[in-house]
Amino acid sequence: MADEPRQAIESFSLEGRTLLPPDDFKKDALVRDQSMYDQASEDWTGFWATQALALDWFEEWDTLLEWDLPFARWFGGGQLNVSYNCLDRHVAAGKGDKVAFHWEGEPGDTRTITYAGLLDEVQRFANVLRSLGVQRGDRVAIYMPMVPELPVAMLACTRIGAAHSVVFGGFSADALRDRIDDAAAKVLVTADGGWRRGAVVPLKASADAAADQAPTIEHVVVVRRTDHGVDMKEGRDHWWHDLMEGVAVECEPERMDAEDLLYLLYTSGTTARPKGIMHTTGGYLTQVAFTHKYVFDIKPDTDVYWCAADIGWVTGHSYIVYGPLANGCTGVLYEGTPDFPARDRWWDIIERYGVTILYTAPTAIRTFMKWGGQEPAKHDLSSLRLLGSVGEPINPEAWTWYWEHIGGGRCPVVDTWWQTETGAIMISPLPGATALKPGSATFPLPGVEAEVVDDQGKPVERGGGYLTLTRPWPSMLRGIYGDPERYRETYWSRFPGRYFAGDGARIDDDGYYWLLGRVDDVMNVSGHRISTTEVESALVDHHSVAEAAVVGAADATTGQGIIAFVTLRGDFESSDEHGQLLRKHVATRIGAIARPKTIVFTDDLPKTRSGKIMRRLLRDVAEGRSLGDTTTLADASVVEEIKRRAASAPTED
Repeated sequence: MADEPRQAIESFSLEGRTLLPPDDFKKDALVRDQSMYDQASEDWTGFWATQALALDWFEEWDTLLEWDLPFARWFGGGQLNVSYNCLDRHVAAGKGDKVAFHWEGEPGDTRTITYAGLLDEVQRFANVLRSLGVQRGDRVAIYMPMVPELPVAMLACTRIGAAHSVVFGGFSADALRDRIDDAAAKVLVTADGGWRRGAVVPLKASADAAADQAPTIEHVVVVRRTDHGVDMKEGRDHWWHDLMEGVAVECEPERMDAEDLLYLLYTSGTTARPKGIMHTTGGYLTQVAFTHKYVFDIKPDTDVYWCAADIGWVTGHSYIVYGPLANGCTGVLYEGTPDFPARDRWWDIIERYGVTILYTAPTAIRTFMKWGGQEPAKHDLSSLRLLGSVGEPINPEAWTWYWEHIGGGRCPVVDTWWQTETGAIMISPLPGATALKPGSATFPLPGVEAEVVDDQGKPVERGGGYLTLTRPWPSMLRGIYGDPERYRETYWSRFPGRYFAGDGARIDDDGYYWLLGRVDDVMNVSGHRISTTEVESALVDHHSVAEAAVVGAADATTGQGIIAFVTLRGDFESSDEHGQLLRKHVATRIGAIARPKTIVFTDDLPKTRSGKIMRRLLRDVAEGRSLGDTTTLADASVVEEIKRRAASAPTED
């Protein structure tokens, strides 16, 4: 496998196009040949040590890697601080006036935040957190819209050595409470609300419902964003702007050990209980800074970089906040949706701010395809020089449309594969050195060792199978918070000695990797991982539901759609109205992202004679495939009836 990236510089053709790096891009690219792959192949741990030296360390490490499978420790004995690396060192180098973020709110309000200004805000809020009793090692929950105070709160936590747990603002109060409880968070940082398509998202109401049932929460800090009026609980709730008044600007950064916990981020698994993914300080920042710099070919003095994700997901952690700021880059931060007030909002932002790099999800790209090329054509997108894709496999048609209509056929497209658990990009082109195949993430990055294996765990040189990682990497998760055995069982038991988190892949005749999506009971909806069990649990929680089974089905826009098969209790009747009631119930329990696209009411579910639900057959039904083997069913006629009902079940866009 180590020699395969050499094939990346060979040309190939798709529909008459040869997609080698353009000459004008390649001549200025940070990586133009295979030398970085060669360095990593010769000494992969030494390679990561070299990348770590791009950071500022208070004390350098004395032990590079300790690997006691499945537990890794990188840069043992090393000390550093994330906020110092993201802010102080750039200001000390005379770049305090450089723009850190161009922020744009959905209503059109804007702020320009320099590195010096961001450093001041971070230090002040760090002092606020200390005044509220937050100490090194504590956890702080953050539940906010995409406003500048969100990265400020994250960086303030890192400054004083507290771990943050950012919860996506689209999650429900119940989901927020569960994450607060698991992390035993002491403080919750939220906002009165956020803007979405011109309407207020009432975050404070959800935060109240969660905090009222979370005994560890001592204080709630509230950013005034929408000013629509909220309840404030005396003694517990505080306005952000009130706390920040008169607070000292200076806050010395804590010297954190490389393996100190940086943050928790909760992700869906194959059970109803979300997993608190643990990322630590030195290894995480090393790999995030490295991948941001080289995958996106960052030129900090000239680039305006926009990762159009939400900070509530790992993409936002790694490639809106920590990677770009560690590299001293100028970024764009946008609060709203792509279609408010019109469907050209993104292209208007790119034109006005002179965005040079855009990183977004295939779901967004496919949505733009549906809206048509006339929307981006309204704007001058000539500032763009590189495009990126993240969150799910991108189909070749969407890749090609993105390359043609957004990049003008001149911008390399870096399709990236990674996960919440990996922390940083693992498989991706290096745009100055890699020939691109639309739809392929190409090759593992230097320092990363990946293999596709069959059911027995044997490597597959060509063809499809399960994507595994065969050795530790600096930004890897350090475990599941409070549950090391679940970590071992979830990621390291399916193929002993290998990391496997549920994605399939195939390798083509040229050695290129093609991601195939999830192969376990986790759905990927618009790049968001949602557990089938979690949705099923929400459905059966409703008093009308006797039984439910959920599967993911291919969806042209979102990648996968959630299809729910529901059996009601005897005194309830199925109807479109009842389907809407259950959709709303799931959205309330988990969040709108988990709302089923289709609900099929059934008298029974397909079960084996032992009572196990055969979800494989439900997937066949959901995707309109011919049914697989039904001989083990207790009653095979059940599936035919489900097929009939599924054909007429209403679908929600």
